[in-house]
Amino acid sequence: MGDPDADWSKVGYAQQDALGTTKLQRYSRLTANASPEPVTKGKTITVTGLLSRANWDTGKYAGYTVQRVGLQFRSKSSSTYTSTLKTVKSDSTGNLKTTTTATVDGYFRYNFAGTSTTPAVKATGDYVDVQ
Repeated sequence: MGDPDADWSKVGYAQQDALGTTKLQRYSRLTANASPEPVTKGKTITVTGLLSRANWDTGKYAGYTVQRVGLQFRSKSSSTYTSTLKTVKSDSTGNLKTTTTATVDGYFRYNFAGTSTTPAVKATGDYVDVQ
């Protein structure tokens, strides 16, 4: 009947030796919208967005405030985003807003590197037609 070497004093007991630290992070979301579309070459483009993360108390997403987020660009003919063009901070409600100059057709996106409580996230690139 059963395992003769079983330690019956440990039935229902889970021994966890050398247990490491558990990292628990909230889901995060990031958006980007570049406008106007189309834009004249050399004119200003405004890129807005929202950095938000799960709020466990409400079960909804809420703006993630005062966080550094990078603006990135990739040209229409490339598959790779540039390094950060500039860095902006989310405001008191998680909103992002910055401007840049239109030079060529391409995609703008925001990139959040993450924190100890919130994972990194990248917005889907928003295409801008430069004329």
